[in-house]
Amino acid sequence: MEFVALSNATQLGSFNPLRTNLQKVALAKPSSALTHPPTSTHNIFGPHSADFELSALTALSPLDGRYWGKVKELSPFLREYGLICFRIKWLLQLSQIPEIVEVPSFSEGATIFLQGLIDDFSVDDALEVKNIERVTNHDVLEFFHFACTSEDINNLAHALMLKETMNSVMDKIIKALCDISEDNAHVPMLSRTHGQNQCIIVGSFELLLYERLLRILGKFSGAVGNYNAHVVSYPEVNWPHIAEQFVQSLGLSFNPYVAQIETHDYMAKLFHLLIQFNNILIEFDRDVWGYISLGYFNQTTKAGEVGSSTMPHKVNPIDFENSEGNLGVANGGTLLNLSYLIISLLYLALTHSMHAFYLAVSLLCFHSPKIERDLTDSTVLRNMGVGIGHSLLAYKSTLREIGKLQVNEARLSEDLNQCWEVLAEPIQTVMRRYGVSEPYEKLKELTRGRAVTQKSIRDFIEGLYIPEEAKMNLLKLTPDTYVGAAVELARTVKNVVNTVYGRKI
Repeated sequence: MEFVALSNATQLGSFNPLRTNLQKVALAKPSSALTHPPTSTHNIFGPHSADFELSALTALSPLDGRYWGKVKELSPFLREYGLICFRIKWLLQLSQIPEIVEVPSFSEGATIFLQGLIDDFSVDDALEVKNIERVTNHDVLEFFHFACTSEDINNLAHALMLKETMNSVMDKIIKALCDISEDNAHVPMLSRTHGQNQCIIVGSFELLLYERLLRILGKFSGAVGNYNAHVVSYPEVNWPHIAEQFVQSLGLSFNPYVAQIETHDYMAKLFHLLIQFNNILIEFDRDVWGYISLGYFNQTTKAGEVGSSTMPHKVNPIDFENSEGNLGVANGGTLLNLSYLIISLLYLALTHSMHAFYLAVSLLCFHSPKIERDLTDSTVLRNMGVGIGHSLLAYKSTLREIGKLQVNEARLSEDLNQCWEVLAEPIQTVMRRYGVSEPYEKLKELTRGRAVTQKSIRDFIEGLYIPEEAKMNLLKLTPDTYVGAAVELARTVKNVVNTVYGRKI
């Protein structure tokens, strides 16, 4: 048998294990294997490629492939499994209504069994449900579905999916930023507006406090929201009260005024708040990425980790970059079905209250344009996991990068000592207080387009006609002491967050 080598041993060299392995592979292959391309049976682009089993390497979405280990905690809630799992409780509720004799009150053992189906619902159980639905092409099962349109079941399932999902890592993000503020409250940093040196801030960051008190709503009122079938079948039952009790028993708020589907206005609010939170985090990722490039932060290194593919000295802030990218994907997925509504949304934003705006968003993006409803919203809501999954992935990346940050106080101090022009603001403000004419113009003449030093600033202050005490206070100022109340604000930021939240993060 003839063998083909890629090169001889001396050419390959023993220092490169990859080349050595390639050499071994080449020596073990007959020449025909190297000179003839594989048949289409083994070609990933061939006709059999569609038969691949789902795996991290074959998944269409990176959430189900490359990133599965980082987002799989959402799987019980946001996949088809979660949608089925949350559908079961209505039969138990019917058994507790004396007037519905067709569903007698279950014995304790039967109730425990049914509750066990809910508590221990498995993937195998969900697969059995899907097998039944393949025959019915629907989810109707006798009194499991009594007087219900499918949306009665599904809107509660979607609400519960969101309710569980939003107990997320957002709190950890906010806590991490509060911790940075507290730990570095004493460290002054040169801030920049319009890319120019401005006044001094300390280690605190602007936060958008996510609105966790948003009510997640549910309906259970039949095909058009009026309990029509309920009342005809059992007119003696107070169906609005029963529906409200049932929805609230699930930990949801009841929406009494609906058509066939729950109006989804709470979803519109929730998703817009999610996008708003993500936008703030995008700016945070970008800002701290910039601070790293300025040397204000160092990143802790990890043994064995490659910082750059070609430059060994580098430690790239890849987690901030991954976070920013995933936040963009998340926002795009969440806003996907809003893209064709821009004109209507702008009009509503300009002419109505914010409540009307949110309601219109929900009506436009989730309500079908086909009178009462069709299944357009069902398709959209099955993709909630795209935006939420990429958000979770981004939050974890940001947290990982925050954990690597170390404040470089020496670099911060170096920058501050070269920027005495930032004291122009307090000097001209004190000049205004004591009636000195044209304070702004005089400081502009001193600082704009010129090198400003400690000596030039002190000479200017010495020449001011202001009270001696005020002059001495200005002379004591340095770039690193001109911080106002920033230290106290940074140290108490967690208290403020807890007050707004109404609980401890």
